[in-house]
Amino acid sequence: MSANKRLQATVHGVVQGVNFRYTTRRMARSLLLTGWVRNSPDGSVEVLAEGPLPQLESLLEFLRRGPTSARVDNVEFVWQGATGEFTFFEIR
Repeated sequence: MSANKRLQATVHGVVQGVNFRYTTRRMARSLLLTGWVRNSPDGSVEVLAEGPLPQLESLLEFLRRGPTSARVDNVEFVWQGATGEFTFFEIR
């Protein structure tokens, strides 16, 4: 039985055009997480990540701050069971 979890998050604020996706990918890969990050048409950034809960919590802490050029107003997130469908972390 897998101890991995899935974090689904939407980051609101000034989060597009400020290297948010690139720094999120770098952070997720450094934490050995899998999944993806992408811009949404409404100006938010969506993140779907899978891995051990402590590493996902570290990623969530990063998402609440963002890179220095971003302004994070709110992060909506839910925890789910991991599906294991991803092999790496990518920008979509």
